[in-house]
Amino acid sequence: MIRTIISLDPESKQWLDRTAKRRRVPMSRLVREAVEVYRTREEVKAPSLRELLDATRGTWKGGEPLAYVRRIRSEWDRKP
Repeated sequence: MIRTIISLDPESKQWLDRTAKRRRVPMSRLVREAVEVYRTREEVKAPSLRELLDATRGTWKGGEPLAYVRRIRSEWDRKP
């Protein structure tokens, strides 16, 4: 394992100390468990590009996409 130093607000440190004592485990174990839970939750929330493309396939109902893009971009060239 790699050691690291973190800064905590006093209330969080006190909570970790109390919880570690109650569970009879080192505070570092609680921090590792918390990071693992957070990491797992975040990784589930972030779908891959392929999953996003698959989930949105067929949702465009505006006609030919390239024609739409060209029309929108032509507005950029218009002078005010």
